[in-house]
Amino acid sequence: MNPQPRILVMGAGGIGGIVAATLTEIGSAVTAVSTNAAIRAAVDRSGFRLIDEGEERVVRGWVSPEPEGRYDLCILATQPPNVEDAARTALPHLADDAQVVVLQNGLCEDRIAAIVGAERVIGGIVAWGASMTEPGRYERTAAGGFAIGRLGSSARGSSGPSPGGRLSPTPNDADLHRVGELLEAIGPVVETQNLRGARWSKLALNCAVSALGTIAGERLGPLVRVRRYRRLALEIMTEVVAVARAEGVALEKVAGTLDLNWVALTDADRAASASVSLTAKHALLLAVGLRYRRMRSSMLAAIERGRTPAIDFLNGEIVSRGGKHELATPFNKRICETVWAIARGQQVSSRATLDRLCGPDERPSGPLEV
Repeated sequence: MNPQPRILVMGAGGIGGIVAATLTEIGSAVTAVSTNAAIRAAVDRSGFRLIDEGEERVVRGWVSPEPEGRYDLCILATQPPNVEDAARTALPHLADDAQVVVLQNGLCEDRIAAIVGAERVIGGIVAWGASMTEPGRYERTAAGGFAIGRLGSSARGSSGPSPGGRLSPTPNDADLHRVGELLEAIGPVVETQNLRGARWSKLALNCAVSALGTIAGERLGPLVRVRRYRRLALEIMTEVVAVARAEGVALEKVAGTLDLNWVALTDADRAASASVSLTAKHALLLAVGLRYRRMRSSMLAAIERGRTPAIDFLNGEIVSRGGKHELATPFNKRICETVWAIARGQQVSSRATLDRLCGPDERPSGPLEV
């Protein structure tokens, strides 16, 4: 990859807009592409308007309806339902050694590898939050950075998988390192040797967080303060962990702290109305939720704009893969059904809709109860 790459950013929503604007701000040659005419017009007129910790700044730039020329690096920042089309659109414009960074939630790297070739694909797990409050205006809703890596033994410089599904170190992967250097302008970057395990752990969190926010129609902060909603999130994540284990995935800690293997509910947790273990799990989930308290579900935003929700790439992925292993995933299944009902106008996003998924409340457990 060219050490001073021409960069193509496919998508100019919350994540894509901030990525494109920040890379432009540090002097990179960036072309952002969006099919949304309102976004293109707003950025062309007023630039990228970025809000971070209450401060607003403007980065002059533009957004194109399609790629032009050839690029050394492609960053896919669309919603998951659009990622394969975005990759196909970008492919004719990529240099022979161009790298493709996949920022979508879910398990999209394999899908993109089938289109552009596995040797090009770099997975990028986003550990920060953003929303587009209006076309061309972007708010960073949670601090954080990225975990980047490659899938399988195709990683350059890799000597192949090690026991547990992890890759051995890739010290000679210059392209991966260069991508990391660029993304450092946006947030801290770590290189993971177990991208699949890190991706599945983030998927567990996404399945819970996106479900709560989309179905209730609220930001995360108020929701995680309610015990029955935390319990629903724990049930969702527990099913994801079970499917991941069946898939042979070695889960990584989320942001280095959230151990999904520990968070998953045990039979004893489910049998108890209150216990030290259950209280600790609620406390940890509350802490994580409050860190991302201003986060608003991008899936909810997609539904509000009349677009296809990403539910099949999140909870739907768990239901599908769980079925292959004959694992029941009733909570994720009901989440999928409810989100699709909201998208089709058969239900509305509200706490009442979310309450119907929770079942009986647990009894209060100390100061965490609201």
